[in-house]
Amino acid sequence: MERESFTQLIKAGPILGDGGTGTSLVAAGVEVTSTFDSLNLTAPQAVLQLHRSFVEAGARFVETNTFGANRYKLSDYGSAGQVAEINEAGVRLARESGAEIVVGSVGPLGVRLVPYGRVRTEQAAQAFREQMSALAEAGVDLLFIETQTDVDEAEQAVLAARAVCDLPVIVSFAFTRDDHTLLGETAEAVARRVSQLDVGALGVNCSEGPAQVLRLVETIRREQPNLTLVAMPNAGQPHRLGGRIIYQASPEYLAAYAVRFFEAGASIIGGCCGTGPEHIQAMGKALACVRAHPVVEEIIEPVPAGNTSGGLPAESAAALTGNSFTQALTEQRQVYVVEMAPPRSASAAKLVAAADTLAKAGAHAVSVADSPMARMRMSPWAACHLIELQASISTVLHFPTRGRNLLRIQGDLLASHALGIRNVFVCMGDPTSIGDYPQAADHADVSPSGLIALIKNKLNMGLDRSGASIGEATEFVVGCSVNLGAHDLDRETKVLHRKITAGADFAYSQPLFTAKPLQTFRRRYEDRYGALTLPILVGLMPVVSLRHAEFVHNEVPGITVPDHVLHRMASAGPRSEEDGLWLALQSGKELRDLAAGLYLIPPFGRYHLAAELIENFRSLEPAAGIAGNLPVS
Repeated sequence: MERESFTQLIKAGPILGDGGTGTSLVAAGVEVTSTFDSLNLTAPQAVLQLHRSFVEAGARFVETNTFGANRYKLSDYGSAGQVAEINEAGVRLARESGAEIVVGSVGPLGVRLVPYGRVRTEQAAQAFREQMSALAEAGVDLLFIETQTDVDEAEQAVLAARAVCDLPVIVSFAFTRDDHTLLGETAEAVARRVSQLDVGALGVNCSEGPAQVLRLVETIRREQPNLTLVAMPNAGQPHRLGGRIIYQASPEYLAAYAVRFFEAGASIIGGCCGTGPEHIQAMGKALACVRAHPVVEEIIEPVPAGNTSGGLPAESAAALTGNSFTQALTEQRQVYVVEMAPPRSASAAKLVAAADTLAKAGAHAVSVADSPMARMRMSPWAACHLIELQASISTVLHFPTRGRNLLRIQGDLLASHALGIRNVFVCMGDPTSIGDYPQAADHADVSPSGLIALIKNKLNMGLDRSGASIGEATEFVVGCSVNLGAHDLDRETKVLHRKITAGADFAYSQPLFTAKPLQTFRRRYEDRYGALTLPILVGLMPVVSLRHAEFVHNEVPGITVPDHVLHRMASAGPRSEEDGLWLALQSGKELRDLAAGLYLIPPFGRYHLAAELIENFRSLEPAAGIAGNLPVS
C-alpha cells in the first residue's frame, strides 16, 4: 500500500482492526505453551480460521501471526533459522482469510538493548530488517510495530522498516498500570520521540484495559495533535482464575469504548489480548452507529448524595492512575477498604487469595499493614505489589515513621513507587517494645505530619528532602490516621489539622461502634478550623467473642467498646461471630452515611467477615445475603 492510499484510508475512517491473536488461539484450543508464530507452518488451518473469524466479525485489517517471529524470540524454540519462512507463511494465511488489509505484525525482540541489556542497536536493527524484509516481500500492506516498551528499540524498528521498504508504518506502545512504559517513559515522552520518526500513526495497545488506553490516547493527542492515533486495548485487566488468565470485559463494554476512542481522535481501532471476534463485531456495530449518527451526547454520572467528607483535592486527583481506591475517593462514592496483615513467611498465596475474595465482594482496596503489633512479617510493599499483580485490586501501603531514618524513608518510598504502589498511609507505627524484638531500634527521624509534607511537597514535586532532583516526580496519594474517640479532642483536632495542612488526602480512624464520637469530633474540629472536608474512612471492627471484645476494650489504646456490645457478646454463646457481624452491620450502616467510607479491620485474619459486610453495604438492603445467619435483635 502506498502512503497516499493509507492517508486516504485514514481520512475515511475509523478503520476497524482485529483482536488478540495469541489469546484467541488459546481460546480455540491451542496449548498456551505453543510457539504461536510457528503455527503458521505446523497448524496453518487454525491460524487461517482465526483470521477468517475476525474478518467475518467485520475487521477490515488482519494482523499476521508474526508478533514474535524474529531471530531472538524464535531462537528460544530452536527456530531462529526459519524467520523468513514463518513470516512469509503468516502473510499468506492472512491474505487467504479475505482481509481487506493485511498488516505485518512486528513485536518487541524479547531482549534488552544496551545499556539495559547486551544487545547493541545495530544487532537489533539487523533482526528487525530480517523480519520486515520477509513481511514486505511476502506482500503486506503496511507494517505494525506494536506492544513496544522501549522507545530506543521502537526507533530501531522504524529505521529498519524504512531501510527495507516504503510501506506505511504504525507504531504502538504498551504501558503499565502507572501510565509509564516498562522503562519508565510517559506517554508524552513517547509521543515527542515518535513524532520525530517517519511513521504513519502512533497509539496504544495491550496495557491495562480500555479505560487506560483511552486516557493515554487523549494524552498523546494533547501532546502531538497532528498524529494519527491507534487504540487497541486488552479486554480489560487480566485476572487469574483456576490457573488460567481471564479477560473479563464484555463485547458491550469494548463497544462503548470503541465509540470513545473514535471521539478522542483515534482512526485505527481494534483489540488486543482477550479480544475475540464477538468483541470486534460489537465494536464494529457501535462505530457504524456513530458514523450514521455522529452527534453523541456526553453521559455525566451524578455524584451520589450523602457523603459529607469531600473528595481528593485537585492536585491529588491529577496523580490518579485509574485504581479503584483513588477513583472512588475522587468521585465521592462510598469507599470500602479492608486492612490486611502480611504473612509471617515468604509465601503470599493466602494473602492474595483473600484479597481476590475481597475484590469480588466489592472492596475498593486492601490496606496492608507494616509489622502490626511490632511482629515480624513480610515487608508490606512486597505484599502490595503481589496483590496488585495477582488479585487486581488497589492497595494502600502502611508506611510508619518509627524505625526508619530519613535515608531509608526516602529510599523505601522510591522503591514502593517503582513497584507501582501509589497509595500510602502514613502513621507512627507500633513501638518495638511490645513485639517480637523489643530491643530493636525504635527511633523516628520525622513525625507523621512531617512525612506527609515530605511526600507531597518534595517527592511529588520531583525533589528529595534536601531539595535535590530525583528526576521524575512521584505520584503518591497520602493518608493519615485520626483518633475520633481521643480523650483530648483539642489536641487530636490540632494534630489532624497539621496533617491536613501538610497535604493529607484521606484519613483512617480507629474502630468505632457508634456514630457519636465522629459527630462530636467533627463539631470540635469545625468550631476551631472550619469545614472538615478531608475524606475520613471510619474504622469498623466486628468483634467475634466476648473475650475478643473485652481485649479490644481494655488493651487496645484508643478503642472503646460500648456496654451494649459487651452485653450482646456476653449472651451470644455459640453464635458470637454471627452476633458480632450483625452488630458491625448496624454500626456500619450508621457510620457510612456520615463519612467517606469504611475502613474494615477483620480480626484474626477472618477476611470473609469483611467480604460479607461489604456485600451487604453495597446492596443497600439492611441484611441481604446474610440475614439467614444473623440474629435480628
